Amino acid sequence: MTIRLENVGIAVRDIEATIAFFTDLGLTVLGRDTVSGEWADTAVGLDGNHAKIAVLQTPDGDGQLELFEYIHPDAIETEPTLPNEIGMHRVAFSVDDIDEALAIAARHGCHPLRGVATYGDVYKLTYLRGPSGIIVMFAESLRKD
Repeated sequence: MTIRLENVGIAVRDIEATIAFFTDLGLTVLGRDTVSGEWADTAVGLDGNHAKIAVLQTPDGDGQLELFEYIHPDAIETEPTLPNEIGMHRVAFSVDDIDEALAIAARHGCHPLRGVATYGDVYKLTYLRGPSGIIVMFAESLRKD
C-alpha cells in the first residue's frame, strides 16, 4: 500500500483572514469552493454540512493546508489549544528568515507565545498563535550548508 500525506485540515473562524495570513507567509491558494450536500455529510460525518473551503500550498509544493469555515452547522468556539494538550497540536514551517516571518505574522496581530528560542546549533524557533487560535511554529535552520 502506498500512503502520502494529502493535507492538514483546519476549521477556522474567518477564512479570509486566515488566507491572508498564510498567503502573506508565501503559501498559494490552489482552490476555493463552498461544499454541501449528501456527499459532504457522508465524508465529514456531519448532517447539513455546509462550509467554505480553501486549499493552500507551500512554496516548495510539498505541503498543503485545507481551511474550512463552517456555514452550517454553526462553528463551535473552543478554548485555544495549549502546547501540551492531546490532539491536533500545531502547523510547523521551516523558514529561511524567522525575523521576516515574525514581522509578517505581526502585521496580522500574531506574536510569539513567549519568544524565539535557539535549539543548540540546529534551529531558532518559536510558537505563535495564528488566526482562529491556530498554533504555528516557525523554525529557521542555523545550519546553512
